[in-house]
Amino acid sequence: QVQVLESGGGLVQPGGSLRLSCTASGIIFSIYAMGWYRQAPGKQRELVASISSGGRTDYVDSVKGRFTISRDNAKNTAYLQMNNLKPEDTAVYYCKLSYEYEHWGQGTQVTVSS
Repeated sequence: QVQVLESGGGLVQPGGSLRLSCTASGIIFSIYAMGWYRQAPGKQRELVASISSGGRTDYVDSVKGRFTISRDNAKNTAYLQMNNLKPEDTAVYYCKLSYEYEHWGQGTQVTVSS
């Protein structure tokens, strides 16, 4: 059974940092592409950052230079380092693993507020 678990969310002040983790089990993690998505209240879910099985990364323009996606295949874990957070980054963040099938985590709340 595949399990995907995000962690690391919380409340942070504008300009602060958080690191999200996404740990998976029940799959061969290294062959999966990973994506971090977010969904703010009343908005559609959007892709924030992605990393291929080979390590190629891509980011939505609004987070370029502030967020960094990475993966540690030995730990079956992907990360999203978020720096210089802004109130508009407030959302539930989800990770998705993609290969032949897609697997989603349950999400972790990130709130950026003073």
